[in-house]
Parts: sequence; C-alpha cells; structure tokens
Amino acid sequence: MLGNIAAAGLLLATLVAARSAGAATTSGTTAPANATGTTTTAETTTGKGIAAAPAPLLNDLFQDHAVLQRDRPIALWGDANAGEPISIEFNGIAAQARADAAGHWRTHLPALPAGGPYSLTVRTRSGASRVLTDILLGDVYLCSGQSNMELPVANTLDAAHEIANAANPSIRLLTVAHATSPTPLAHFQTPVSWAAADPAAVRDFSAACFYFARELQKTVAVPLGLIHSAWGGARIEPWMSEAALRSVGGYEQRLDLLHTYALDAATGDQRLGELWERWWSANATDESTPWSEGADANWRDMPLPMRDWKTWGVAELTNHDGMVWFSRSVMLTAAQAATAASLSIGAIDEVDETWVNGQPIGNTFGYGTERTYEIPRGVLRAGDNSIVINVTSLWDAGGMYGPPDHLALHLAGGGSVSLADHWRYRFVPERMGAPPRAPWESVSGLTSIYNAMIAPIEPYGLRGVLWYQGESNTGEADHYQALLTALMRDWRRKFASDLPFLIVQLPQFGVPSSAPTLSAWASLREAQRRAVAGDAHAALAVTIDVGDAHALHPPDKQAVGARLARAARHLIYGDPLSPSGPIPREAIRRGAQVIVEFDAEGPLLTYSARRPTGFELCAADQASCRFVDATVESNRVLLDSADQPAARVRFCWSDAPVCNLYDKSGLPAVPFEIPIR
Repeated sequence: MLGNIAAAGLLLATLVAARSAGAATTSGTTAPANATGTTTTAETTTGKGIAAAPAPLLNDLFQDHAVLQRDRPIALWGDANAGEPISIEFNGIAAQARADAAGHWRTHLPALPAGGPYSLTVRTRSGASRVLTDILLGDVYLCSGQSNMELPVANTLDAAHEIANAANPSIRLLTVAHATSPTPLAHFQTPVSWAAADPAAVRDFSAACFYFARELQKTVAVPLGLIHSAWGGARIEPWMSEAALRSVGGYEQRLDLLHTYALDAATGDQRLGELWERWWSANATDESTPWSEGADANWRDMPLPMRDWKTWGVAELTNHDGMVWFSRSVMLTAAQAATAASLSIGAIDEVDETWVNGQPIGNTFGYGTERTYEIPRGVLRAGDNSIVINVTSLWDAGGMYGPPDHLALHLAGGGSVSLADHWRYRFVPERMGAPPRAPWESVSGLTSIYNAMIAPIEPYGLRGVLWYQGESNTGEADHYQALLTALMRDWRRKFASDLPFLIVQLPQFGVPSSAPTLSAWASLREAQRRAVAGDAHAALAVTIDVGDAHALHPPDKQAVGARLARAARHLIYGDPLSPSGPIPREAIRRGAQVIVEFDAEGPLLTYSARRPTGFELCAADQASCRFVDATVESNRVLLDSADQPAARVRFCWSDAPVCNLYDKSGLPAVPFEIPIR
C-alpha cells in the first residue's frame, strides 16, 4: 500500500530544509563561486575587451579558517592561466606546481602534525596571489545524509543553552548548500566558507555533526574540521556516483536517460514522458490514456480556490497519498498557435508530469514550487488545445496550489492567455502505485546530489565520514545493504582507500507493535548492520533508544553525537572500548533452547525488567515469528524454543520496538536478525 511505503520511505520528502525552502529540482552547472580571502590578480579581458572573472586560484574549499587534514600529504589545487607556474608557501614549506593546458593545477604538501594557526600563500608568475590566514591542521570529517543529519542545533534538546555555550575556536564548520547537477562538478554552485564554532555559526549547523566533534575533543585534543553536506528527504541513490550505481546494477536505463538530459534537457523530458506513458499503460486497469483524451464522466470540476486536495472535502482524497490528474483546454487563434510559448502552471506539490496536446513537455519535483515549461513551436494548434498534468504526492499535502494569476500560457510574440480557472480533475486509486521518477530529480533521483555536493570536495583530505540516512529508503530495505556498501566503496576511491565510515542506525519511529510483524524500518536497520559488519573500516552507532516513536526528527542529537564519537574512538583512534552496545556473534540450538552469544562490554544487563524483551524465533517463512521468553546468562541470552522449529532469531524487530538489553557501556544491544545453526 502506497501509504505505508510513503510513511516508511518517502515521507521525508517534506522534511525540514526542503519543504520550508520550497526546494525544487535543479540541474546544470553554474560558474565557479568566487572564493573568499585576500586576492590580487592582474586584469584579464575577453576577446571583445570585456573584463572576465579571474579563475579561482585556489579551489573553493580553501578559505580563511579552514582545517587541513593532519598526518597525511595535503592536496592543494586550483586554476590559473594555462601553463603558468605556481608557488606555494605554508608554515615554512615551499612547493611548486604548474597549470595544465586547461588551466588546472594540483600539488601536495608533505604530511604535517596537528597545529596552527598558519598562513597559506599561493602566487603565480604573472602576479596573481592568494593569502589565507588562520589555517589549522587537524582531523576533517564529512557529515552527510538526510534530514536527521541536517537537523540544526537550534532544533535539539536544550538548544538555547547549547547555542550560548557553543564557542570553540578549534572546531571549524563548513556547510554545502543544496544543489544538483546531471554531471560531476569541480566547484560548488553556491559559495562556501569556513567559520569557527560560535553561537551564530552553530545555530543552524548540523547538530549530530557538531555534537560529535564536541564529544570527540574530550579525548582527541586536535582541531576538528566539519564539512556538512546533507539534504532532507534524500534517498541514498542521489548521493552515489554513476559508476557506483552501475556497479550495483538495475539503474542502467535511468542513467542513460540522465545522460540524454545532460546533453539536451528537452529531449530528456520527452524521453521521460514516453517512459511515463509506457508505465501507465502497463499498470492501468483500463485502456485509458488521460494525457491525450478529452475530459469525460471520470473528470470532475476542480474545487476552488486551488489548494491541497486533502482539504477539498472529497472522501476519496482526504487521506490520499498518490496521483491525481488535472486537465484544462485553451482556445487559440491560428496566429497564437503559430508561435513558441511557455506554460506557467503555478505551484505544485510534489511531482508533476505535464503534457500539451498529448506531448510530454516537462517534469519537476518540488514542494509547493512553481513550474514554467517551454513549449516548442509546432506543439500548439489553432482551436482547442489540451493541457494535462499528473500530480504525484506521496506524503502530506498534494496538488495544484496556484495562485490563479500565476497560471497562464505566455506567447513568444507577446501577450498571454489566462489559465486561472476551468480545471478538472480525475482521481487515481493508490493501488496504481508510483510512476517513474526523473533521474535528474534532487532527493529521489540518481547521482545528481553527489555530482554537486560531494564531487567538488574531492580530493580534500578527510579523516572520516558520518552517514545518517536511510529513512527515505525503508521501502526497499532489501536493496539498501548493496547500495550502502557501494557508496562506501565509491567514496573511498575518491578520498582514501581506508576512509572510515561511521553509520547511524535508524532509531525507532512509528506505531509500537504488540505482536511480531514485518517492519520496513527494522529491515533497513538490519541492512545497515550487515553493511557495517562486512566492512573493516566502518562502525555502527546504535540509536534505537534515543529516537521518538512519534517524531521523525528526534531532538536528542547530543546522544547521537556522543555515540558517533565513541564509534570513532574505537574505529579511527584505536581506543580499547567497544564501538557500541552488545553485538550478536551467533545463535546456536541446544535442546529446547536457542543460545545467542554476544560480544559485549562486561555482562549483559536488562533495564526495567528481570528478563530481556523483544526476542523472536522465526521459521524459514518470514511471516512465521513468535515472541519467546529470554534469560540473560553472562554475555549470552537463552531463548525458550519449546522444541518448536526455528531458523532465525530476531531482536527489537518493529518500527518502534521496546528494547531493554544493554551492557556495562550503558548502550543498547543492536537490533538484528541472524540465522540459527
């Protein structure tokens, strides 16, 4: 059922930053952002004598107040005139580089210990120079994922106190703005800057990321640089490169379509429309083609004013998460129809596919964002013209919002035709499912966020990655382990072969269950656990007990940060403490019992009861599970199988389970499913 999938996987599409900003899908590249810092350069001109912007001598990431990765060779890069020699000075060290034929240069400084502040000077032979100050050497972390990584300090527990006491000049912050691109970019679309942690800088910065650094510095006394690159509602696929997605398989058709779109957006939109039409024809229960048919008895007048369809008072739409068709006709003269035109259809939530006279002309994803599409010459005709829009909204509000005076057909020769009223709609049952999504879409597309928000960071030195994502993929948990494994492998190819990943396992969220049940959230947690268990350079931060069953964005990000810091101390810094709470080692049948052995810090403990809760024994059939009595014995749990057949053990397996098994670390056992041998 679409509603369940939406709640589990796509409901994040309206999360904090995206919906409040009314973000829409964007694509393409922009000119490199001008870097800050002290710069002097010789004036350059174009062939027409117009002053041209100088190339950024240093890449966007190199700013005043930056943190460079200690104890590893330091990559520096930028742009200059083709073939020009470049001189670099840093902390008494001199280095040389030369721009290639395209004007790009790169060099490395030797590995240096933590310290600073230092100055960095870059000069060209022609007189351009760049001087950066207050540069620190320390450990740099990339914090990425979706809305729970993006959630700012201002939205966490005791926020006023946390912000007031946030000043820490040895923690430096940089936030990457939301952006997408169908191809990898070398520069950010929006300028970035480093800032020392203080109340103003911390207020809107990633809480999980900042609290991680603050906790880590209690035992790792070095400067910390935090690069926050996250997007609320984002699935994992847009964070992966094209190569990574092709390595997983199953994305070839959509990636090929993305290539088409990158070369020619209009052709890409046309191909997507054709794919959309084939999907409808394969899944519709009748022979209808609503994009090319006139309105009939299945179409009704759209209530005015334009607004969320859940507020129309129409019973079948009151809780509808799915699709609705909208249609309108417009009469044109021969002169009007002979021109090209643009179609403005106002604000829509959340995805539209739009046709004019049966021809697909555009697709946009966004939360209440306005759409305008170009109509090529030859599409319009004298007389009656049909405009048909399919709107898909899988969570919360949905539909056409107007306002009416923003809906119009604008003619290239001048003038416009109002489209403010006379719209009709047609309901689509949720059982129809969800249509194909544009691969260039932002949070639900392929590789577009990686191209604009991760690729420009390469090859900046990193000590590790914090990854808090998965909510938007809970509908496809069986595929997530392969995706997360491929993402980690892919980013390591770009940054460092042994780059550590600290993965936040999803907390509880949803309706508590009184009986064993299938759970999309539990399945996603298990995919995260298995991906980490199979990776020597990854660790899991278990947060099953610090979520909120009723809040998608639990405010206790202090605990999340502390657990990430603990995982980092174990994985990255070699501290002899466990990375998290108890972890299952194996499950063995012994007579009428199943014994689950744990790796734990000291003996296992239970809170609020003498026995652990949440253990299930399951047959080979996924649907055949039962709760069983459990007893703690040192670092193992004894399950009463009552001599009934069982193939698997599950623990804390529901959207919002109640779990009470811990160890001396004070951390909970990880939710899991393992076979019995």
